[in-house]
Amino acid sequence: MPVSWRGVFPAVCTQFHPDYALNVPGTLAHVDALLAAGVHGLVMMGSVGENTTLDPGEKRELLRATVKHVGGRVPVLTGVAEYTTAGACRWAADAAGLGADGLMVLPPMVYSGDRRETLAHFRAVAGATDRPVMVYNNPPAYKTDVTPEMLAELADEPKFACVKESSDNPRRITDIVNLTGGRYVVFAGVDDLFLESMLLGAVGWVSGLVNAFPAENRLIWDLASAGKWEEARAVYRWYTPLLHLDTHPKLVQYIKLASAECGYGTELCRPPRLPLVGEERDHILGIIRTAIATRPVR
Repeated sequence: MPVSWRGVFPAVCTQFHPDYALNVPGTLAHVDALLAAGVHGLVMMGSVGENTTLDPGEKRELLRATVKHVGGRVPVLTGVAEYTTAGACRWAADAAGLGADGLMVLPPMVYSGDRRETLAHFRAVAGATDRPVMVYNNPPAYKTDVTPEMLAELADEPKFACVKESSDNPRRITDIVNLTGGRYVVFAGVDDLFLESMLLGAVGWVSGLVNAFPAENRLIWDLASAGKWEEARAVYRWYTPLLHLDTHPKLVQYIKLASAECGYGTELCRPPRLPLVGEERDHILGIIRTAIATRPVR
């Protein structure tokens, strides 16, 4: 199933009211800021979007509102991160009915399956929808590895169109290409490996820190796309202390704090995630504020 997915796709933060209720208008205001900066697509309710804290009704509400609001200007994908295969299939079918352009599918949450179980899960989800699928591989976070060999085995299912490679091992991109040729659209999935991934053949980037620094994110994408590697490296070296925040277990809190510091939404997350405090908060704020003071786009 060919897709035209290319470029920067933010893993969009989900906004909440002070009582933790879902804030759809606040989330759409953030979407507008990202679109104004020139992002190429959106991933709603991924890991950074706190997918697993939303109940099914909230997911439907937010996806329906986003699809209507975006109005086809860019592709809108939604995360599929459920505890069971049956739940993932239900949400995949619902998301298609709500107008999602594609699905970013994760392995089952909590249970880390073996190779056979993982392949069966992804095939079941693909069978429940008519939408193209981005296979999200992130073994450091989710303890399940979708290897290049497994992607080659999945290649007979046309709905598997794309892979978000977040294994923390950029060698994987070359292995995927060597094993599958041009079968998959490959996206970088680790912020602080973006430039390396693009040099090796990634044509897209599901980014977290773009939520806070959309103009700079677009700048480095444009420089790298144009092959202006020296200029891209200079921006990357400025950006990398921020991009490291994407690889920490508290990436959601860190990215939402950075976004709030830059004027995009609030840092509020749903528990069990709590606001940063003490030395940790001071340290992260120091990274963010140093970046703001020295940013290359003003």
